[in-house]
Amino acid sequence: MNDDAFEQLCSFFSEIPFTDAQKVGFRALWSTTEVPKGTLITEAGKIERYFYFVLEGVQVLYILDQKGEKVVLGFSYAGGPSGVFDSFIAQQASPTFLEALKPSKLLKINLDAYQSLFEQFPEFHKWGHHFFREVLFGRLFREVEILTMSAEERYIAFMQRCPDALKVIPQKYLASYLNMKPETFSRLRSSTTY
Repeated sequence: MNDDAFEQLCSFFSEIPFTDAQKVGFRALWSTTEVPKGTLITEAGKIERYFYFVLEGVQVLYILDQKGEKVVLGFSYAGGPSGVFDSFIAQQASPTFLEALKPSKLLKINLDAYQSLFEQFPEFHKWGHHFFREVLFGRLFREVEILTMSAEERYIAFMQRCPDALKVIPQKYLASYLNMKPETFSRLRSSTTY
């Protein structure tokens, strides 16, 4: 990976006080992968083999409903993590797909290397606690929104949190994520200011 990519990665793990020597070892644990738009990075029924850090692109996390239609669970963007985290940690097959919505450049680390970070650096335990707490709270907050807010309220709340989402994510995926029909999303997009 180039120096710019490594700096982005280190920014994500900013709470970890690496020495220069430790940075060399940390850097060696990661590899770069590029995936074209539409690529299934992780397929349902398979075990997630990597924890990803997104350098470029957008990915969507989804399951298929009984009709075979995509139900969007979330997105990952440049500067943040990606992957099917529950499958990665538990090493169990997941019903979840991870797909590249845009051409994507990712850094990846396998489970053994990931676990070695917690053994080498006590600070990773604090990072891991914070990271998975945020994932859990984010999921719970989303469930509350879906169960208690109107479609318009969900649309406005999401657009306030992620104002650039319309620039990078196709409308049908946003509609699914917000638990509404694409026509409803389109109507709200044209009639609502946030």
